[in-house]
Amino acid sequence: MANEKIVLAYSGGLDTSVILTWLKENYSADVIAVCCDVGQDDDFGAVNEKAYATGAAKSFVLDMREEFLTDFVWPTLKAGAVYENDYLLGTSMARPLMAKKLVDIAEREGARAIAHGCTGKGNDQVRFETTIHALNPALGIIAPWRIWDMRSREDCLDYAAKHGIPVAQSREKIYSRDQNLWHISHEGGNLEDPWNEHLDDIHVMSVPAERAPSRPAFVEIGFEKGVPASLDGRAEAPVDLLSRLNKLGGEHGVGTIDIVENRLVGMKSRGVYETPGGTILYRALSALEKLVLDRDTLCYKSAVALKFAQLVYDGLWYTPLRQGLSAFVDSIQEPVSGTVRMKLYKGCATPVASRSPNSLYSEGFATFGADEVYDQKDAEGFINLFSLPLKIRALQGRQSQPK
Repeated sequence: MANEKIVLAYSGGLDTSVILTWLKENYSADVIAVCCDVGQDDDFGAVNEKAYATGAAKSFVLDMREEFLTDFVWPTLKAGAVYENDYLLGTSMARPLMAKKLVDIAEREGARAIAHGCTGKGNDQVRFETTIHALNPALGIIAPWRIWDMRSREDCLDYAAKHGIPVAQSREKIYSRDQNLWHISHEGGNLEDPWNEHLDDIHVMSVPAERAPSRPAFVEIGFEKGVPASLDGRAEAPVDLLSRLNKLGGEHGVGTIDIVENRLVGMKSRGVYETPGGTILYRALSALEKLVLDRDTLCYKSAVALKFAQLVYDGLWYTPLRQGLSAFVDSIQEPVSGTVRMKLYKGCATPVASRSPNSLYSEGFATFGADEVYDQKDAEGFINLFSLPLKIRALQGRQSQPK
């Protein structure tokens, strides 16, 4: 009788390398390793070889970079979604796509369960499992960190040494990192004490702002219906566009934040996030929206952005509400086409110029010079009507005062 099959979300790092061996040891199953390439800086050929060397029955490496940008990052960018005013949701956006691919392979290979390496303290376990439940609730889920007797990454290092599993981590440098095309996150190590300033050598995608060039750089970003489409007047495919912005932004120290955030599971955590290209895009698109969208639409969109960010952070991508909010965002982004010139200097990304064929800005109306289109005397009637409730309230207050 053939062994049962388990699909494992596999990165080739410490946790998933140990989990692959542990699953074979405890479930007597064929483990199918699935590595999702969303732009992390890995040698995927080596990851694939390591999976087989560690005992995988099959191994898949999936290039999901463009799908990640077009189907997850761009909709979140268009929504203006930022978690707790800082976090640009790099890890949060990637997990639903990864989980979707795991479900696809589990169904194709006839696997009974999906396993992942998320800890019982983190957000990612929720993001993976809510997506799996939404797409195929018949699949089982195995989360070793919630059931095995290992309690730390030091325990995992001991297990790896005992079973001859090669790993890159050491006891001296056990940062927990997650990278994709959009960002890289850093947690653990000396970051666990929020009084410790993060060290400069933590940077991977960017330089510290103090070490950035002393001369600014400029880049013109073209948008079509809210979607990034060109750099400096040249059309770019999504992966190439973001890669170029990551390089340019990283060279100028743009997009590094050091925050304490509220995890979905109830605790606070401290992390450093580098999002150079994404930070430039968010600020550029915001500048273009201010040129094109009216005040009420911008105001309402800010409320939508807060809810959208929470849904993405909480792993609720495949929900009617998120889909409905995306439909609203797509609608209001129809006129958001144009170009924004960004200035990059010492960690700052500043919009310095913008233009759009759909601009609502009119120099004829806004000018402080002489004009023939605006009768300033009209303002008096407007102010009288606008302030009428205040005037009535004040008059009533005077009448009620004792004489």
